Parts: sequence; C-alpha cells; structure tokens
Amino acid sequence: MHGVTKWSRVVALGATAVVCAAGLSGTAVAYGPGDGQGSTTGPSGNTDGKGTLSATAGVVVFNRDNNGSGRSTGRVTSASTWTPPACYYAPMYTPEQLQKAREPVWNADSTGPEWDATQRDRFVNGKPYKDFNKDKAGKGYFWGSYVSEGRAGDPGALDCTEDYFWVDTGDAPPADIPEAITPKMLAALAYAEIRVPSTKVTLAPAGPTKVNLPTWAWLDAAQFKPVSVTASVPVLGIQATTVAEPVSLRIEPGTADAQVYPASGVCAFVGGRIGEPYATGKAGRTPPCGVRYLRSSGDGSYPLRATITWKIHWTGTGVNNPQALPDGEFGAEQAVVVQEIQSLNH
Repeated sequence: MHGVTKWSRVVALGATAVVCAAGLSGTAVAYGPGDGQGSTTGPSGNTDGKGTLSATAGVVVFNRDNNGSGRSTGRVTSASTWTPPACYYAPMYTPEQLQKAREPVWNADSTGPEWDATQRDRFVNGKPYKDFNKDKAGKGYFWGSYVSEGRAGDPGALDCTEDYFWVDTGDAPPADIPEAITPKMLAALAYAEIRVPSTKVTLAPAGPTKVNLPTWAWLDAAQFKPVSVTASVPVLGIQATTVAEPVSLRIEPGTADAQVYPASGVCAFVGGRIGEPYATGKAGRTPPCGVRYLRSSGDGSYPLRATITWKIHWTGTGVNNPQALPDGEFGAEQAVVVQEIQSLNH
C-alpha cells in the first residue's frame, strides 16, 4: 500500500482532473481550495441516491461567509514553519467508477505489462480487492489524492503517493495515512483560506514626520474582527470551522535609527482596537503604539512594516472544544518620509 506507483504520481499531480476525465457525471458544483470564488456552501448532493459519486464528491467545500473580503485583504500565513497541507485523500470512486477509470489505462498498454499486472492483482484478483470491491458497492468508497489548488508546484503536493484505497462508510481512514481527510485535516485546509484586512496603519502627524517627533500609530478597529472559514466533505458528513482572532500588531520602523512604542514594538489589542488615534493636545504624550525616528530619511523614505498576529483555533465534527492551530500573520510595508525639524534664524 505504501509503494509509489506510476498512477499515484499522476493522481498526486491532479486528481480532480483525473476524476473529471473519467467521464463521471457531475451532480453538483464544489470549488476546491484557493479558487477565489467567495462563499461556497457546497454541493447539495454528491450521489445519485444509489451510491454513485459525482466528480467533485471528495473535493473539500468551503463556506467563506464570515471570512475577510475586499481588495485590501490578504492570506494569513503561519508564524511558524508549519504550513497547511498541499494534498489530501478523500472519497473519489465507487467500485464501478474505479473500474471504468482504470481498465482503459490497462488496455492502452501505455504503462507496461508489469505495472498493469500489479494493478490487476490489487483491484481485481483480491490482493487485496476482488473485482473492484463490487460486493461492497454502496457501503464505502475508494479514496484518492487531491492537490490543494495552487499548491501543485509545492514539494508537499507529492506527499500523497498512496494508490486508491477502500474505506467503509462510517469508518475512520487508515491511521497510517496522515493526509487522509478528517475534521482536523479540514481545519488545516480552512486555515489556508483565511483572509484578513490590510495592515496599513494610520500615522499622525499626517504626511512627512519629523526627526525625534513621536509618531502615533493605530488601526481602524472596525476592520479587525474575528474571521472564519468552514470546510466540509458533504459525502462524509464531516466539517471543521477555523477561526482567526487578531491579538497584536508588530511595528518594524525600517531602520535601526528609531525608537518604537512600546519598547517591544508589539502593540496589543485593547478594547477591540490597536493603538490610539492622535488628537489635538496629545503632542506631549508618549503614544501607546507608535515610533520615533532619530534620523532623517533623506531624499527617500523608510519602509515601515506593520504585521498583525492572529490567534487561530478550530472546532468541528466530534470536536466541540476549540483546538489551537499555529498563530497566523499578515503584514505589509508603507513608506514613511522623515524630515529634519527646520529652525528659523533671525
């Protein structure tokens, strides 16, 4: 089961296309990961009532109704070395569908007699499946690998090298296949779909700032609220919702010749907002969130970078208590012009 076959390499690089090419009738639309189609509450039906899978049955369906939206939003990325999975296994074929997909490949004599014989042993001759498991029709599915859209070029997309394997309806997938779809895997796939607002901060005084003059920084609190994405596989009746909540803003002034406020450069969310808007009369105060530049930017500017950290967790089928996922980050740079304070000589 763990060997890398010619066919599984093809599947790992484009299983969804293979399913559609097999001539299966699609009974519903299900967008895959990263499609950019907005909210997808996903297929109303994945079978024809007789256990026949549609071409998209195993593809993860996303509901993005509570996600960030608009041109200024961006993809949250892990603050650690962890990344969402580039591939996963989910239901792909009924016994009859697998036969229709596989036999033309064998008959084409394009993969070599040795491999074809091995495949026939696996799916026809009882090693381990006899006659494509037709005696179990309606009682489970052959699972295959899918590549998360936009991740085909990632090395991780080649991790799913298992040939098709059978899972009975209601049974958990094999424990030795970590990429098999589960609520936890769905939560990780939903993580990749989280979109959050732009991190461009408001600075005051507006326009060019001055050397040694504290510059206040804050964010529009109305934009920074928890966002979430729900991922599901309807044919399995499982789902997971991944939630991201903003917790802090990190300011990097773009030069060593600067002092940040607070000294850590990390401004916490307080009362649903970060920082404090500048107002007349605050010039002599130290900003709760901001920066003081110690040297002019000359004819150029400094690339101030503002990065929001998002605390991320999930719940799902059989998991009611929030489970932590790695913190996420999203940041952007903005140019800050710093000028010398001009003095007048009389």
